[in-house]
Amino acid sequence: MMARKNARALNGILLLDKPLEVSSNGILQRVRWLYQAQKAGHTGALDPMASGLLPICFGEATKFSQFLLDTDKTYQVTAKFGIRTTTSDAEGEVISEKPVNFSAAELERAMQAFRGDIQ
Repeated sequence: MMARKNARALNGILLLDKPLEVSSNGILQRVRWLYQAQKAGHTGALDPMASGLLPICFGEATKFSQFLLDTDKTYQVTAKFGIRTTTSDAEGEVISEKPVNFSAAELERAMQAFRGDIQ
């Protein structure tokens, strides 16, 4: 890839709150264009349906992105039970709905599989 004319040699990390419905790469390209940065990269993609903190590294800071990738992360999920869609996610068309009955204790037991170190 050729270096851009007028590109700036920036160094540092921008902590960006990525909105829903935009890809991490889409955000990266917009920020890179906005700052006219020679070199920029993000530290791991967030799904387009996810919002959250997306560290964007510029210049020399891209060498430290692995340290950010290796840190602990926290996720908050919102789920709707009993809905089936054409894409198996919230973006698809609903193709069926049925009531789902479970207690708070049953939900808590099921959630244990999603806590802790997942590798």
